[in-house]
Amino acid sequence: MSATAASAPTAEASALRLSTATQTLGAMILSLADRDGTALRYKAEGAWRDLGYPDFVTQARGVAKGLIALGIEPGERVSILSDTRPEWTIADAGSFCAATVVAPIYQTNSPEECEYVLSHSEARAVFCEDAAQVAKITQIRDRCPALQDVICLTGPAPGAMSLDDLVRRGDDVPDHWIDERVATVSPDSMASLVYTSGTTGPPKACILTHRNFTEAAHGLEERLDLTRTQAPIEFFLFLPLAHVFARIVEVFALDLGGMIIYWQRDSARLLDDLREARPTYFPSVPRVWEKIYTAATAGIADQPRLKRELFRWALGVGHRVRELERIGGSPGRTLALQHQIADRLVLAKVRDLFGGRLELAVTAAAPIGHDVLEFFDSCGILLLEAWGMTETCAAGTINTDREMKMGTIGRPVPTLEMRVAEDGELLARGANIFTGYFKNEEATREALDDGWLATGDLGSIDPDGFVTITGRKKDIIITSSGKNVTVANIENALRETRWVSQAVVYGDNHPYLVALLTLDPDEAPKLAGQLGIAPDIAAMATDERVRSELQRHVDAVNARFARIEQIKRFAILDRDLTQEDGELTPTLKVKRAKVYEKFADVFEGLYEG
Repeated sequence: MSATAASAPTAEASALRLSTATQTLGAMILSLADRDGTALRYKAEGAWRDLGYPDFVTQARGVAKGLIALGIEPGERVSILSDTRPEWTIADAGSFCAATVVAPIYQTNSPEECEYVLSHSEARAVFCEDAAQVAKITQIRDRCPALQDVICLTGPAPGAMSLDDLVRRGDDVPDHWIDERVATVSPDSMASLVYTSGTTGPPKACILTHRNFTEAAHGLEERLDLTRTQAPIEFFLFLPLAHVFARIVEVFALDLGGMIIYWQRDSARLLDDLREARPTYFPSVPRVWEKIYTAATAGIADQPRLKRELFRWALGVGHRVRELERIGGSPGRTLALQHQIADRLVLAKVRDLFGGRLELAVTAAAPIGHDVLEFFDSCGILLLEAWGMTETCAAGTINTDREMKMGTIGRPVPTLEMRVAEDGELLARGANIFTGYFKNEEATREALDDGWLATGDLGSIDPDGFVTITGRKKDIIITSSGKNVTVANIENALRETRWVSQAVVYGDNHPYLVALLTLDPDEAPKLAGQLGIAPDIAAMATDERVRSELQRHVDAVNARFARIEQIKRFAILDRDLTQEDGELTPTLKVKRAKVYEKFADVFEGLYEG
């Protein structure tokens, strides 16, 4: 299935891309040395700092030389255990220039989870963010027989050499060794082992080749036509770089000559960072967009009636204008004047949350509510839904500013072909599809059949090629009456209220559906204030006034669904779900099996009596 061809980029813009689909990531990095402009922007000691492309390549070469000096051979694995920061990208680039294979580890992983990745991948070295991450490795180092060296990215740490120490070790390695190593790597060589965050079971290691990365980057670039503008593209990077979504952003940002802007690794400062950084491109996951949506709208309910009406009126005007623009029309004189007023009083203030320069926003990795999409669209921020998997090297389908259908995940990128199996599962085939799971032939056979990847997602493809996902195959609940229920849309609807952070629906082999809800820690104090109770989430979870408030919301959600899909009972957890407790993936998706197991008594208790 092919997408409508994007407009041809200018020759100057095309020169910024990987020269051919056969180039490797190491070759791409080395080719950036003569490029002008800022590669990485980050904050240090309270001020924004820029690292230009020539200096970035010099630092990557330094890391590569250090790895060679340590005796690490081409094709051997190195790991990176760190939050998203510029040193992560430098270590990644240096590893590619040394012809090694990168096996990232999520910064939130426990020592035992780190051990699994290091042992399974047989990593020879691991880059750690700081002393705390080094300490994790120290606990399990003797159980990782292949592990030889630990490097701390941010300075000296007990049990590790510093990044500067690594670079100094490589001082005597000739420059041409780097070029020769890169030349030995083919497009079909393994570039990275990316471990699935996994909502069920232990993670599997996806083998991603250099071709997978370059084809995925090119597919997204062509689909979005990012080379149409001569202005620098500035990417705000918040997602964990251990996740393939952030990793492919890293690759095509550098490929396009763009700038990567790093957050300060403090979720409480995310909006402050966005306002200061003023990016033009912001990719994130639904939970983050939902949080920003809540932050932008939460205070309105507490405002006087006139301000509430003004807010609703402004959104309505913005929606009408955007609908006209999408069909090639333009507002008449009256609507245009209304839009100017609405924009000045309301809509521009929402755009200012992102610094006022945002041109392209993407949400992926999980479903998102239609209300959230419409809100940002009305305010002049086109939030594009996309879909991808680790197994597709993040690139799959995406809406664009030129071709979109709200509520779909867009059309496949040009490198990918998709179809629907007889049971409704979406299948994908193309140059960016992974080659298999490392050391797991059985799982590879289950996932790949004649080049077609079984995605695990259920959905449909309309005559125009737009893909809609209706749910995960493994998340279908079969009630005791034999009815199949896809729960993703129900859970999305339950999360639409500002008070609810997470919603997990349960009901397999039971006569009706129930749900576990968690209160949003940022909004719960406001609810407590409205109800005149103490702002303690644990106490609020058992308060009948809180339950009554959530019951009204559940009743409203039930009215939107068929009887078999309605929530008959619900429980309120005394805390939010967290990554640290193993209940959320690093992209904030619920680990359903883990939640079902951990709170089995709560779920089953909803059926008593």
